[in-house]
Amino acid sequence: MTATTRTARASGAWRNWAGNVTVRPAGTVAPATTEELAEAVARAAADGLKVKAVGTGHSFTTAAATDGLLIRPERLTGVRAVDRDAGTVTVAAGTTLRRLNETLSARGLSLTNMGDIMEQTVSGAVSTGTHGTGRDSGAIAAQLRGLELVTADGSVLTCSAVENTDVFAAARVGLGALGVITALTFAVEPEFLLRAREEPMPFGRVTSEFEQLVAENEHFEFYWFPHTDSCTTKRNNRSAGPAAPAGRVSAWVEDELLSNGLFGAVCALGRAVPAAVPGIARLSSRALSARTYTDVPYRVFTSPRRVRFLEMEYALPRAAATAALRELRAMIERKGLRIGFPVEVRTAPADDIPLSTASGRDTAYIAVHMYRGTPHRAYFTAAEQIMLAHGGRPHWGKLHSRDAEYLAGVYPRFGEFAAVRDRLDPHRVFGNDYLRRVLGE
Repeated sequence: MTATTRTARASGAWRNWAGNVTVRPAGTVAPATTEELAEAVARAAADGLKVKAVGTGHSFTTAAATDGLLIRPERLTGVRAVDRDAGTVTVAAGTTLRRLNETLSARGLSLTNMGDIMEQTVSGAVSTGTHGTGRDSGAIAAQLRGLELVTADGSVLTCSAVENTDVFAAARVGLGALGVITALTFAVEPEFLLRAREEPMPFGRVTSEFEQLVAENEHFEFYWFPHTDSCTTKRNNRSAGPAAPAGRVSAWVEDELLSNGLFGAVCALGRAVPAAVPGIARLSSRALSARTYTDVPYRVFTSPRRVRFLEMEYALPRAAATAALRELRAMIERKGLRIGFPVEVRTAPADDIPLSTASGRDTAYIAVHMYRGTPHRAYFTAAEQIMLAHGGRPHWGKLHSRDAEYLAGVYPRFGEFAAVRDRLDPHRVFGNDYLRRVLGE
């Protein structure tokens, strides 16, 4: 075993971004190559240790928790290949979305769609079903064209639509249950411009015109501020240009001062004085003004997120979105809850990935948040009951209470995924308590 892959006793705990998950693994390793990672997995399995790969910790669940061997991503990074003719780029699994986006932009290329943060590793983002919003373009995993996977015995599989096709189908959103992804190949296209239009809109108008707003825009999303009738809408559409980026000062005011600095302060105030939350919400909903700008995709899709929180998100049949949101609003007022964080609503087209939250159906996402340190269980539990009544599927990386029995009922291809898992990891080398709950034994 090389010095790079030698498993050392863990000297400290690993915590996720939100701070609600802490693990103390028996050992950690930070491989720099697929070969080193495969060697580490094989040795750990031979020693009877469970193995989990961790990203940057932006999941709120214990999906990556282990008391066995924890594989760290920081050395397995970088672009492996760019194929302009095929329209693909291959990157190592520990590469962050920020590095991927910036590298692609420097080469005049772009992903078609992406989520709203760039801190995640590419493997973590696809494995948990990270998504943005889109009328025609789906989650990050839906843009995959191939992947490299280390299985429980240390074997390395190359997977795509023509090679190890059943593994590729499942592993695009694999929850870390099938093996450790070491590289991913994404479809890319020539870089384009997006015109972003952000503006306030009343709750009643957004909900009554939701289907129209989705149909008319390539990327539509909105945030509703509980205790108010106010929403902030975002419409992103391709533009012929010219580029007109948000001004440096105005961007700082909107993205740093209002969305991070000031918002963090008011969240802290709301946590300390819950009775002040409705008034704070009314002020917060009026703080963000309308703006329009045109820039390259990753600068439009993504924004900094420095205020730490806990989150639960459910994927619903798109036709159920507005009814569920109205029920959520009524529940908050009926129960007298004090909710200082806006509710986020996004969409995605149906895809063909077995455990994708958009698998087989056009989807709307409703995400609820609570500032870190604020009691969240009453809100999340009540919100979850609303989502379940509409056949909701929980985001794999966000808080939820569902188990394998429920999930098998809302994922028609659940058994297909389970069969691939049984074949690749019959002894559950990559298992943990979370996977035992959501996938079964």
